[in-house]
Amino acid sequence: MAELWTIGKILKWTEQYFAEKNIDNPRLDAEVLLSHVLKKERIYLYVHFDEPLEAPELKAYRELVKGRVQHVPVAYLTGCREFMGLSFHVTPAVLIPRPETEMLVQIAVERLRAKEGEKIFADIGTGSGAICLSVLHYVPEARAETVDISEEARTVAGQNAEQLGVADRIVFHTGDLMAPLRGKRFCAILSNPPYIPDGDIEELPEDVKCAEPRTALAGGSDGLAFYRRLASEAADYLAEDGFLAMELGIHQAEPVRQLLEANGRWTDIDIRKDLAGIERVVMAWKE
Repeated sequence: MAELWTIGKILKWTEQYFAEKNIDNPRLDAEVLLSHVLKKERIYLYVHFDEPLEAPELKAYRELVKGRVQHVPVAYLTGCREFMGLSFHVTPAVLIPRPETEMLVQIAVERLRAKEGEKIFADIGTGSGAICLSVLHYVPEARAETVDISEEARTVAGQNAEQLGVADRIVFHTGDLMAPLRGKRFCAILSNPPYIPDGDIEELPEDVKCAEPRTALAGGSDGLAFYRRLASEAADYLAEDGFLAMELGIHQAEPVRQLLEANGRWTDIDIRKDLAGIERVVMAWKE
């Protein structure tokens, strides 16, 4: 007779197994994966501990568990990630959206809502589209153009735009940084550029360095390569009252401020801290 696996029993077993394999957040990961298989909210698991799993559900769940212990991130296994209260499709072609990036979106939404006239902004290094599509969702009168060097990332972002109902307000470009936008002007340029120093990549958690796209992580020898380019090039693409807003890595606020000041085309440089007190976003206005 086949062993009976209930929701409670399989969660307890998976939590122990993940802990033995040094998986961070073993209980949470077990719950998220099982919720995905059952197509239920996590709260469902807590009130149905004694519910037995069907054979197809067990098989699907075990495949996900197998992937997780091989350090495939949960978001890639489920194919989705929540960001700014919205659900985004993600694949290994794009960086998984992080909560800390929500601060950049919140600032952009606040500024764009307050702005009068046409609200067309650019998003550089769009990945899954989490930044630009969230802004479009919360600022219905805004429009956007985005650039990513990866054609695969562009496909994922396009799918998310359709899913969120904003595809008619965004134009996607594939190319290197600002190049596809030559000759255009925007009221804002947003970016969460790659900012991990190349030498630090190997020190990242297994889930990150082995699964997420290196092009979305590696920021050159000191992590500032893309900030240098944006500080140098972005002003050419901004309207007179336009601003540049970028996410920062830890300890990068002062070096990035210096890059902007040295360029001579930026004014009112403003560094914003997140709830943990980390300098997380830099804003600068075109001189």
